[in-house]
Amino acid sequence: MKSLDTLDWVVIAAYFLVLLGVAWWVILQKQKNTEDYFLAGRNIGWFMVGASIFASNIGSEHVVGLAGNGAGDKMPLLIYELHAWLVLMLGWVFLPFYARSGVFTMPEFLEKRFDARSRWVLSVVSLIAYILTKVSVTIYAGGVVVSALLGIPFWIGAVATVVLTGIYTVLGGMRAVVYTETIQAVVLVLGAGILTVLGLDAVGGWGELKATIGPDYFNMWRPNSDPDYPWLPLFITSTVVGVWYWCTDQVIVQRVLTARNIKEGRRGSIFGALLKLMPVFLFLIPGVVALGLKMQGKLDWDSPDQAFPVLMSNLMPSGLRGLVAAGLLAALMSSLASVFNSCSTLFTLDIYKKLKPNKPEAELVKTGRIATFFVVGLGLLWIPIITKLSDGLYEYLQNVQAYISPPIAAVFLLGIFYKRINSNGAIATLVGGFIIGFLKLTLEIVQSSFAEGSFLFNLADINWLVFGAYFFALCIAIAVIVSMFYPAPSQAQLAGLTFGSITKEQKETNKSSYNIWDIIASVVVVIIVIYIMISFSTLSL
Repeated sequence: MKSLDTLDWVVIAAYFLVLLGVAWWVILQKQKNTEDYFLAGRNIGWFMVGASIFASNIGSEHVVGLAGNGAGDKMPLLIYELHAWLVLMLGWVFLPFYARSGVFTMPEFLEKRFDARSRWVLSVVSLIAYILTKVSVTIYAGGVVVSALLGIPFWIGAVATVVLTGIYTVLGGMRAVVYTETIQAVVLVLGAGILTVLGLDAVGGWGELKATIGPDYFNMWRPNSDPDYPWLPLFITSTVVGVWYWCTDQVIVQRVLTARNIKEGRRGSIFGALLKLMPVFLFLIPGVVALGLKMQGKLDWDSPDQAFPVLMSNLMPSGLRGLVAAGLLAALMSSLASVFNSCSTLFTLDIYKKLKPNKPEAELVKTGRIATFFVVGLGLLWIPIITKLSDGLYEYLQNVQAYISPPIAAVFLLGIFYKRINSNGAIATLVGGFIIGFLKLTLEIVQSSFAEGSFLFNLADINWLVFGAYFFALCIAIAVIVSMFYPAPSQAQLAGLTFGSITKEQKETNKSSYNIWDIIASVVVVIIVIYIMISFSTLSL
């Protein structure tokens, strides 16, 4: 792996000076109340909303993990990158309900739809989920990339990423995150796009790449008898995880809530959906290229998760290599910054403010900043567990999310589409689902201590995709059955929060927030998703 030269370091330094300059400019602006600090004053346009959605999503799991999938024969996991249609669902289906309710957080929405207990449970579960997934994964990948690029020990790289990100996130709040993410998204798309072109040229073109690794390698659809990635459980579980992540998760939804109105928020989600199609070409294909070059004897790396940084350092010319390296580091930092801000939002508004309702706005902002440091510390402690659950970063992330997402996705979907679901049904699903998911995760961690063939060993050994699909069905059943034992919610409680309780005026307001071009753009996204799904199969290749 080539080390960075003087010109690379100059470019990296210049890039981060620009980022810090933007962050500092934001810090100097008004940050006195919670709406300004956590939602950027709800005054962001569609372009920045979409870019922020993209940059929040494109982090460690893509820079390191998705390319690692491409290099490590895990093509079926590509389906998680075809969730652009679920980003559209956020804008078209969920956003109008969130915007009408005027909420800051997703737990706050559940309180309005159900009761205060739901808000407490989702707040705690979400914070735990962030520590197990987003925080620890991003810090881990930051260490991998920084150590690979700069030639320093892993833990130094991980901690350095946290410190740099924490400074501007804590001080600048959501506005600093959104503005810096927009810059980072542009740099990363351009840099990774150039790397894809250079990589395909180095390997001899697309035809030569397929000939080197074999056309079957590109097939993302495997039979249901496949022990690792059966296609039907893969499709069901990935969709459930997608609904949770794109339509109900604080990190993503917080981006559209910063929009100045529903129209800007929806267009931001459509733009974000278009950008969401890029990771396949920006990260997965370079991973496959890195494998092809390794098979041709032109490149060497030890772990698939090293494929992208090694490919970049060897193929990019001086200066441009530094810019892409800065973009990679910035992407890691942006996804980490997003999680930091969302964690502090959840803790401050859904937990601390509930316990201390009379605290002034300035005190709440200060509390949000302090909360960030505790979340980061817990994320660092969880990193050693990651390697026990999977041999790939991206698969670890999807694995854990398959155990966290079903109860949350079930409660939000039923809460909006089915008026009969009540607070007791929601609580039973959230609490029961969290216990079941956490038990399955724990069993996997300690699986080696069970006798092979024993009940607990077999339970821990159930394929995570198969488990996720049945788990979601169980959560739906719990919510419906428990709700039937208790009275239905009143019409006043449901007003404007479900499809069956939307007023005529609210319907008209929603219709006026989009036009034919919004519909056409959304249809184009769906067509591209279907085309990619068909293309990545042995039938066409």
